[in-house]
Amino acid sequence: MSESKTRLGVSAYAICVFILALGSNGLRNIVGWPGFLGLAAALVVWGTIIFVRERPERFRWYRLPSPLYWFLGLAVLSIAWSQYRVETVLGVIAQLVTTLLAVVIAFVLSWHEVLRTLGTALRYLLGLSLVFELFVSVFVRHPVLQNFIEVPESGKIPKLLYWSRDLLFSGGPIQGLLANSVLLGFLALLGLIIFTIQLRAGLVRPSAGWFWVILSLGTILLTRAATVWVALVAVVVGLALALWARRLGPERRVPLYLTGGVLLAAAIGAALFARDFVFGLLGKSGDLTGRVETWQKVTELAEQRPWFGWGWISYWAPWTEPFASLDVKAGVTVMSAHNAWLDVWLQLGIVGVLVFAPLILLTTWRVWFRAVDPPRRGYGPPLSYATSALWPFLVIIALLVQSLTESRLLIEGNWVLLITLAVKSRFDFALPSREAEPTKLPWRRVPITRDSAVEARR
Repeated sequence: MSESKTRLGVSAYAICVFILALGSNGLRNIVGWPGFLGLAAALVVWGTIIFVRERPERFRWYRLPSPLYWFLGLAVLSIAWSQYRVETVLGVIAQLVTTLLAVVIAFVLSWHEVLRTLGTALRYLLGLSLVFELFVSVFVRHPVLQNFIEVPESGKIPKLLYWSRDLLFSGGPIQGLLANSVLLGFLALLGLIIFTIQLRAGLVRPSAGWFWVILSLGTILLTRAATVWVALVAVVVGLALALWARRLGPERRVPLYLTGGVLLAAAIGAALFARDFVFGLLGKSGDLTGRVETWQKVTELAEQRPWFGWGWISYWAPWTEPFASLDVKAGVTVMSAHNAWLDVWLQLGIVGVLVFAPLILLTTWRVWFRAVDPPRRGYGPPLSYATSALWPFLVIIALLVQSLTESRLLIEGNWVLLITLAVKSRFDFALPSREAEPTKLPWRRVPITRDSAVEARR
């Protein structure tokens, strides 16, 4: 098999993984749980075959981040003390399988291939979501219920059970294929990050790049998700700090770190003491659509088993206690704590939080320096910064901000992104330079020397 065909197969695999993981809600609405699990199993087999064939030279088990072993090991051990043992076994299997998909992507694909395939997957998900909403508004003209959903005996259908509420021409909030405005808005935020980086780096043609940037921003507007706007502000601030760090250089960044600390403290203060005012500016209530009440109930439950938790479960199982009677919103049983950190505490206790936090902190630390450290070749002078070095840092900011109001960081697409960045930044730390950055724009190409060609292959 030729090298080009091999890479085409690898890229197709990564695109399918990102679509399955990030668009899981939509796929389950289309094919149901059996079909979704079948697709996931097929990707596991496909990924294993690719990994065996590729035999990445840099793969060593010890190159995986140690906190990842600690977290997964604790989840496995929690089967012993779980209050819902069967569900914990299923949750652990799902966590291990999702981790495997991310590890294959991290070791088999280059940084640029991850960027390109993630961008392609986001284009499919966002584009099809808008086409779906347009179809509903033009041809169906009434709200559409999710597939495989049982209508309550009362006949009153909660808003959370609708696939689309036919609000595209009313200005939203639209839900897209994911049947959730917040999740669709977050996908649009990821798309805005990825498409802007690709446009600025010359990895796509300007017409296509601007089209997808504008479409992503329009989708964020139409979802009307306040938490996504907060995450967008955090991403913009993070980008400004990274560009400032590049300008200062490694030796003069103390003022930058002080500024970052002040901004972080101000953000925490606003979240604790001015939440009503901040979200009031976005037209939302300070209780974050009932999340504050959910957090209180989760905290009370976690305090009953504070150190090792109730047992890992990933998705909450609404048919088993304590989740069946824990919280109900708009007639629908709540499926998560709406905060990844609270969910870790609930399921794996304080010990779980202590092993999860290093995974987050070390990953953020590594992608930060990947974004701001000057690329070099040997002991020579620094090379020009590559725009594409910024995207892992911006994505991790978006993931962390969303983790404060959603638990998606622990499952499916967000977990795949987190582990891909955690694993890849752990072993593949060669910094890209602009000279080695691929481009589709002839006028942005620089002369390729022998050394830069070697750098590009890396």
